[in-house]
Amino acid sequence: MSRTSADDAVVMYSDYVCPFCYLGKESLAQYRNEREEPLDVEWHPFDLRGHKRGPSGEIDESVEDGKDDAYYEQAKENVRRLQEEYGVEMDLDIATDIDSWNAQQASLYVRREQPEAFADFHEAVYDALWTESEDIGDPDVLASIAEEVGVDPDGVREAIEDDELEAELAESFESAQRTGVTGVPTFAYNGHAARGAVPPSQLQRLVDGVGN
Repeated sequence: MSRTSADDAVVMYSDYVCPFCYLGKESLAQYRNEREEPLDVEWHPFDLRGHKRGPSGEIDESVEDGKDDAYYEQAKENVRRLQEEYGVEMDLDIATDIDSWNAQQASLYVRREQPEAFADFHEAVYDALWTESEDIGDPDVLASIAEEVGVDPDGVREAIEDDELEAELAESFESAQRTGVTGVPTFAYNGHAARGAVPPSQLQRLVDGVGN
């Protein structure tokens, strides 16, 4: 996935800790592989657990969000169904208290400083969480991921502590909300949108149907 200012780019709003975003990313990849024409994609971060983040940055699962055990069980069932449909291997027993803020801030840094490595870093962060069960909020984990894809690990560590990048990330989250994004993944294209880990056929209708 790459960032672009092209008007005909698909914007994917996502959060690394969202299992449906991981699945949606795969659906988008399958759609892009099926297309004859290339399709630009712009990643836009979304703060899925911001309402549960405490003053020290911890995720407080006791914060009420209106979702009960039945909701989460149904969500897991939906993830399992989509795993099979899209052919995705992932670990569903991921700790729910993992915070993606550091990972998203590191991604902003990589996209700005080493854009040619962004796609690999972005993919590797997802894989570290959903296939390796690693804590992507841990600066050591992010530095290791960076080194594996040819990004300066010390630069990533510094980026996580960068106040300017933190403010940029916060503004990016607020911008998504102002745009009307309330959940992820959300795919936006020329004023139209599809929400959820929709199949490649629906992404095709989103993109190809808009201009027809």
